[in-house]
Amino acid sequence: MRDAVEPVQRQRTRFVAAIAPILAPLRDPFAATGVTIYIVFVLIAIFALSLVSHDPLEILFNDDGRLVAGEGPSRQHLLGTTTLGRDIFSQLVIGTRAALYVGLTAAVVVALIGTVVGLVSGYFGGWPDAVLMRLADVALGIPFLPFVILMAGFRGPRTSNIILGIALLLWPNTARVIRAQVLSVRERAFVEAARVTGASTWRILFVHVAPNILPLSFLYGSIAVGWAILTEASIAFLGFGPSNQVSWGSMLQDAYASQALSRGDYHWFVPPGLCIVLVVVAGFFVSRGYETILFPKLKD
Repeated sequence: MRDAVEPVQRQRTRFVAAIAPILAPLRDPFAATGVTIYIVFVLIAIFALSLVSHDPLEILFNDDGRLVAGEGPSRQHLLGTTTLGRDIFSQLVIGTRAALYVGLTAAVVVALIGTVVGLVSGYFGGWPDAVLMRLADVALGIPFLPFVILMAGFRGPRTSNIILGIALLLWPNTARVIRAQVLSVRERAFVEAARVTGASTWRILFVHVAPNILPLSFLYGSIAVGWAILTEASIAFLGFGPSNQVSWGSMLQDAYASQALSRGDYHWFVPPGLCIVLVVVAGFFVSRGYETILFPKLKD
């Protein structure tokens, strides 16, 4: 019985050891604050349909048939209505889904591509390293926002194209930092011991080397969340986002086109702008927590 239990315990110990560096930054108050902000927005996105009072794209009318347009906050419309008679609060809540979908999906893709490229480039060196780093140089030289706009313009104003454009240009920063870390990790004693015991190259790479660079992957993944959400909002504000999807950027675009600032309709454009700021700042807070773990001298 003990022989059957010991492998399970060893696997559990390895799992705890692997996730410990990922959860360790949460002890930092800034990182904990960032994660709390993320959790709040995730819960809003999950229960969005229960929180909204109207269809965000529905044009609303009073009982007497009058268009409910440009109204201020009230019990029926917590943040008022747009000049087209749409409920602003419902748009704000539903827009959380679009922001988190783009942010989290792009962050996962960016972290995954950057991690794999950094691992392969740093561990193998030689021509794979040269080719991958030259591709990274090309990606870093392309203007970010214009490239994403071109992707949306030529391939269609779809969310998937925005995510693709973000992923194609944001991975080099992650890859370069992870490559530098892999160059150090591959020379350590435990990696040499794995080679001596006959472990395969790919097993060494993903079982022994990869766990040591996971905190870096999460660091740059948390940064990518803010970049992706900010980019999606910019694309939607410029009118290149999906026309049938409500996002914080599209709300700002509608408010700008309707001259909400000159009319003093702060309840229209301040909430989505504040949400964008909070999510981007949350990513910065989480990345700061990882920085204090990876670079302890920053505390001094």
